[in-house]
Amino acid sequence: MDWITAMAMRNLRRNRRRTVLAAVSIGLSVMLMTFMSGYVNGFMRNMAKNVTKTETGHIRITTSGFDSRSRFMPVDECISDPAAAVAALRASPALAGELDTVAERILFGTLLSNGPNTKTAFGFAGDPETEKNLLGLDRSIVEGNYLAGRGETIIGRKLAADLGLSVGDSIRVVTQGADYGLHLKKFRISGIFFTNLNQLDSGAFQIPLEDAKELLRTGGGVQQILVMLKDYRKASALVPTVEAALKAVPGAGTLVAKSWREIGEYPKLITMMEKTYGNIYLLVALLGAFIISNILMMVVLERKKEIGILKSLGLKRREVLRLFVTEGAAMGALGSGAGAILGLGINAVFSVYGIDFSSALGNMTMPLDPVLHTVFDPLAAVQMFFLGILVAIAVSILPSRRAATVNAVDAIKSVM
Repeated sequence: MDWITAMAMRNLRRNRRRTVLAAVSIGLSVMLMTFMSGYVNGFMRNMAKNVTKTETGHIRITTSGFDSRSRFMPVDECISDPAAAVAALRASPALAGELDTVAERILFGTLLSNGPNTKTAFGFAGDPETEKNLLGLDRSIVEGNYLAGRGETIIGRKLAADLGLSVGDSIRVVTQGADYGLHLKKFRISGIFFTNLNQLDSGAFQIPLEDAKELLRTGGGVQQILVMLKDYRKASALVPTVEAALKAVPGAGTLVAKSWREIGEYPKLITMMEKTYGNIYLLVALLGAFIISNILMMVVLERKKEIGILKSLGLKRREVLRLFVTEGAAMGALGSGAGAILGLGINAVFSVYGIDFSSALGNMTMPLDPVLHTVFDPLAAVQMFFLGILVAIAVSILPSRRAATVNAVDAIKSVM
């Protein structure tokens, strides 16, 4: 440790109360930033998980016609040979080790009724075994059993309650098919699921893929193929690889592959939140470190004579500047370290127990689990620690420059 740093450390001990006040201020800010980072990342992972498993996959493959009208879930825009597309993806050497699940799926809207009770709903149709790794509704069955064969359906608990339905009852599904005609098919309710995700529990039912193809007259085609990756963050980078694997598939010219971040409004909301909270972190850090600037300004005034004596003994401007910046950085480091550890500890607790937003979400249909778990991320805590130090150094520069420009003679005279 050189003498300037040693002097800066000694100066921090001269007024411990003031040093503690500055450290607590920046510490509270860093603690809040660290917790916010875990909370926001948990929120975004929560939303991304539910959006991708219910709507988009990590990469969605559709026809260009479906892509342009996807909000209407058109059943007349189907991939004609989905089996060939799935086989091509699984056979691609470039995708080896990247794929988790590849699922054929059909989504369609309908109106369900049971006597006087009527409610709009949407159907998920996919291979029951494959959907266990995607929707995972087999783990959410609270009454009855998961799909075991054709002609069966499982239905959300709130939707079943609204319609007065129970396990063993039959429902008639009437919807428009790919031939633009109305078609009806009867299903027996084999199970009722409860996911705690209002979007599914209040308006969704699942049927086997083959039943949906028959009901909707798709000729064996499906609307979309959802690709789930082992690392969802690679989705955008792997889109070109998926497109290359599909080139040998019949009708490849009409197929479109898109990352989940390019589909719908929720990914845009996630991207906006990432940018917004990045700015909020910086603002919170500045507010917390502002007290360091005020304290150093007071220190400069109180130690004006000392600064004058040091400069008269040959201390250069840059050395005076470094002395006060070091003091500010040290206060920032003390507070940031404590704040990052506390914030990480809070995130560790809530990553296990979660924060229950059931009452707040109510009947909202956002793709969010009502219990939000924060993300325990030591790397994020380290980033917030260094952000706190950098901001502390930044706000220390102005009072430090003022100290460095003090005239030695005037400083000594002003306190005589």
